[in-house]
Amino acid sequence: MFSTQFVLSFSLLLSLPILFFLAPRAIPPRHSSIPISLPDELDDLSLFNRAATKSSSYPNNPSIFTHLSSGKNPKLKIAFLFLTNSDLHFARLWDRFFHGSPTNLYSIYVHADPEVNVTRPTNGVFKGRFIAAKRTYRASPTLISATRRLLATALLDDPANAFFALISQHCIPLHSFGYVYKSLLVSPTFDTTSTESDPDLARLGVRVRYKSFIEILSNASNLWKRYAARGRFAMMPEVTFEQFRVGSQFFTLTRRDALLVIKDRTLWRKYKLPCYREDECYPEEHYFPTLLSMVDPDGCTKYTLTRVNWTGTHNGHPYTYHPPEVTPELIHMLRRSNYSESYLFARKFSPDCLRPLMRMADSVIFRD
Repeated sequence: MFSTQFVLSFSLLLSLPILFFLAPRAIPPRHSSIPISLPDELDDLSLFNRAATKSSSYPNNPSIFTHLSSGKNPKLKIAFLFLTNSDLHFARLWDRFFHGSPTNLYSIYVHADPEVNVTRPTNGVFKGRFIAAKRTYRASPTLISATRRLLATALLDDPANAFFALISQHCIPLHSFGYVYKSLLVSPTFDTTSTESDPDLARLGVRVRYKSFIEILSNASNLWKRYAARGRFAMMPEVTFEQFRVGSQFFTLTRRDALLVIKDRTLWRKYKLPCYREDECYPEEHYFPTLLSMVDPDGCTKYTLTRVNWTGTHNGHPYTYHPPEVTPELIHMLRRSNYSESYLFARKFSPDCLRPLMRMADSVIFRD
């Protein structure tokens, strides 16, 4: 009898470390374990294939000089991609941002979570700009799918869309539309990582080479934890630890890189896997930097144009600005960048910041 009890007790003690080791693999996290259904996956694949097929006959990253001279599309456009799971809190500010700008210089697309009661504006620039959307969850591959859905829709919709700027409902512009357009598509000095191949065109104020503005970091302190969040060897062999990158969720991509993103099938199979370390798993901050670092490293600046304050972060969220902080001095501070002439967008602002932002919209924000 004593022998049997001893064996049972010893077996129980022996099983505890085994259970401790296996439990994270047996119990998936709450958010990132939410699967993407097969119908949604097939629906997205059909959209991506249509966009890739239509774009194959169009130059993916044309020089602005050639494009403006073609006569087919007299102007290149910036596609603004709004990804939201709540109301567009700063719709009035963005209306002011686009006000008076030629509509042949920009496109707008909104992906709003269909399970959330998002108010669709009945007037202004967002009216009629909502695309077919699917459910999204924070810190899950659904945010990758939603972003790819926006990129594919914009690629398919208009061949003149040359840059694709991903924006959240908590983002604000830091400059006028004219400043943003000239910075991205004309100014030969805005991107400090680019060297112009034709000095004559550069003197005319024409940018010859475009790059994507996406943050790509290889030395983050928690890089290994994020890489191993799905399991130590889950990303192998497609993505080694040396290839793994992190960066901001919000970026501005060239048409060429947008097309590369929607064409990807290999890395997506890895990044849609569930994570066992929920606190380290933010697929939308891993997938895009890693993919573009692997397939087009020379076509990316490795920095973003969206200013984010990570001081005092909480549960993975950046610092949120509130009305008492919204001053002209804050706008001027947020614009300052070590990489380009200026940041173009900023986050994260609480919805009640709209009133003080509107008060200084014309006198500060859109006064470049």
